[in-house]
Amino acid sequence: MMGGGFHGWGNDASAVKGKRLEVAVLRRAWGFARPFRAWITGFLTAIVLSALLALVPPLLFRSIIDTALPEGERGLVTVLAALTVLAALADAGLAVVQRWCSSRVGEGLIYRLRVTLFDKVQRMPIAFSTRTQTGALISRLNNDVVGAQNAVTGTLGQVLSNGVVLVTTLVAMLVLEWRLTVVSLVVLPLFVVPAKRVGRRVQALFRQQMTLNAQMNTQMTERFNVAGAQLVKLYGRHPEELSAFDARAAGVAAAGVKVAMYSRVFFVAMGVVAAVGAAATYGFGGHLVIGGELSTGDLVAMAALVTRIYAPLMQLTNARIDLMTAVVSFERVFEVLDAPVSVTDRPGAVELVAPRGRVVFDRVSFRYPAPSEVSIASLESPGSSALGTTPGDPVLHDVDLAVEPGTVVALVGPSGAGKSTIASLVPRLYDASSGAVRVDGVDVRDLTQASLRASIGVVPQDPHLFHESIAANLRYARPEATQAELEAACRAARIHDVIAGLPEGYDTVVGERGYRLSGGEKQRVAIARMLLKDPAIVVLDEATSHLDAENEAAVQAALEEALQGRTALVIAHRLSTIRDADLICVVDAGRIVERGTHDELLAAGGLYADLYRTLSGSTSTVGAGEG
Repeated sequence: MMGGGFHGWGNDASAVKGKRLEVAVLRRAWGFARPFRAWITGFLTAIVLSALLALVPPLLFRSIIDTALPEGERGLVTVLAALTVLAALADAGLAVVQRWCSSRVGEGLIYRLRVTLFDKVQRMPIAFSTRTQTGALISRLNNDVVGAQNAVTGTLGQVLSNGVVLVTTLVAMLVLEWRLTVVSLVVLPLFVVPAKRVGRRVQALFRQQMTLNAQMNTQMTERFNVAGAQLVKLYGRHPEELSAFDARAAGVAAAGVKVAMYSRVFFVAMGVVAAVGAAATYGFGGHLVIGGELSTGDLVAMAALVTRIYAPLMQLTNARIDLMTAVVSFERVFEVLDAPVSVTDRPGAVELVAPRGRVVFDRVSFRYPAPSEVSIASLESPGSSALGTTPGDPVLHDVDLAVEPGTVVALVGPSGAGKSTIASLVPRLYDASSGAVRVDGVDVRDLTQASLRASIGVVPQDPHLFHESIAANLRYARPEATQAELEAACRAARIHDVIAGLPEGYDTVVGERGYRLSGGEKQRVAIARMLLKDPAIVVLDEATSHLDAENEAAVQAALEEALQGRTALVIAHRLSTIRDADLICVVDAGRIVERGTHDELLAAGGLYADLYRTLSGSTSTVGAGEG
């Protein structure tokens, strides 16, 4: 028990200062722990029995000294000694039961919380991902989930165990000799007061360590990924990076040394105080024994019991901080679970079955939602307490557009005109602020998200590939796809020969974000993945804007096959695709200001003609850049 005296000092008292135990939070936390109530009952029962069983050895020693030895009863000595061994074995068994129950509860609770959180984050709107610090979010799924678990299996068990040990020990001591009990408690101020002062100092050191560790983790995360490592090398910043990391690592080490020394000094002091308490017990108790007011066995039992009250008292002085820290962990978990989900399936949403691919924008206007509607302040930046409640300025204004099945519609226009925003409304990455987007005559908000997105394939400007094999990245579109189907899609995307020429073929791991492949190869893998999905509607968002001529030709050939028979919304694509589009819409300041075929728009002499004449001689693009 003495080793637990430092429990809870790593918790941040300032983080819970002024907070109260919220009944609603505790009730909700119990909701997650409820499926494990049988294991929790077993865990708490084992704690209580273990605390009671720990009283047995001192009382047996008392009987040996006061009864068996004076009367010379060898058999009784043997029986009492055997009972002491049995008590130790029973206590060991209870310790195993405690660990078994706590592990079942703890791991089960972590599992439930993590899966629930992961599911919630996956359902959050894309606006949430664009605003949230990924590291902070991952911390919720790791540190805070573990902190919440510790509330049930750690803090609860510690508080109950210490309370039972303290009460039962004090009762036993008072029954044996109340005067010795009072003497043993006189030295407690010498223990508790310095312990609390040292505890506050250790808390500050732990906070310093945690801050520096977080800074180190951030530096490693940003510098160890491919893009970060490349940037460091290209700018020759290795010495500066090493110096910054060295300073932080040195700070962690220095704080660690201080924590170790404070801990050792405290435990040494605790041992001294315990020795003083034992000396006072033996000193005063010895006089009582000599005076015939106390038996020798009682004195030995009291000396054994007195050492059991210091550690529980110390831990209970920090019980509020431990409990409130646990509640804070639950609150931070619930904060994510309670975050608003602005894009959801309406009640009664229907499946999009056998989609034809007709897309209609009916007087669609859009403004980005207020931060408070899509994000969490504490996940955006440390210390943030509130988010703005005002939506963004209007981005789209009364957009009317009909895309017929099997046709190609190109969106062109200046950077920031709203092209990508228009495309993002089709798969419901965002919802229109007013008006409606319809697929096959049904408002997309009345369709299930799963069926809607199953009918749409998107090839973005910078396609994302997971750090897995090419085959695994392709099967992300259709897990049950056969090898032959993978190869057929890759042939259509003009990438099969490249993959087949790799040493590991389709089992080649592409690296983080696909950095082992060139830009054109990544694009063609993304096109193959889209073809494997076989969507009725295709969105191409700047799919070739950053490719060289050779890669562009390969990707263009792949796209021509990919678009056959599908409805396509093409954003600021190369001029060759733009010219062949069935309809070209010129977007400017969130409005469609011109529409028609390539020849019609050139003849009209408007914005499209200006863009075409300006860019066709140099970049061969119309409206390149983000829209």
